[in-house]
Amino acid sequence: MRTSFDLSLYLVLDPVQCGGHDAAIAVARNALEGGATLVQLRAPEWHKRAWFDLAREVLPIARAHRVPFVINDHIDVALAVGADGVHVGQRDLSVDIARRLLGPDALIGLSVSTLDETEAADQLDGIVDYLGAGPVYATPTKSDASTPIGIDGLASIVRRARFPTVAIGGIQSHNAADVLRAKPAGLAVVSAICKSPNPRDAAASLAATIAQSRT
Repeated sequence: MRTSFDLSLYLVLDPVQCGGHDAAIAVARNALEGGATLVQLRAPEWHKRAWFDLAREVLPIARAHRVPFVINDHIDVALAVGADGVHVGQRDLSVDIARRLLGPDALIGLSVSTLDETEAADQLDGIVDYLGAGPVYATPTKSDASTPIGIDGLASIVRRARFPTVAIGGIQSHNAADVLRAKPAGLAVVSAICKSPNPRDAAASLAATIAQSRT
């Protein structure tokens, strides 16, 4: 059975942003306690073994909170630790390969930054589960990020997409409400939680903003 998921508050867990392996585990635990609804491990500056070691420790924490845990790009790491799925970009292994390797029950997300990419994704029913749209704003957490699409660009993608779409890129507590006006299925954040002195409170504050936008 396909993993159920809620994109409302999507934590992209970058251990470098968090301050290392142990700090990342603490951030994940506190963010989940604060209301994170999905966790993705993304560690572009780390070697594969370090990804595996951290993923193996974060997975049971996510399980305890009944929240899906996915791996960015590295399908082999997802398979090795038994993660719920992967999130891939336009230049990663294709989503059809990811689906074939991970099976019908895996959760698979795909990054898009243009309407053309969104329209192409619309043809991937049964392969893709959700889209990540962005970057909304310029972001220092991803060195190869595309040109920011802004609120209007995000809104256009959300309206066009057949799949639930989470906004990502430069989202912080001060601009979260603005992003939510584009009606994404949720907000994906990195430094807003990973670099916070209190990740639990940061997550709770973002979760409250998201909930308020839906009333």
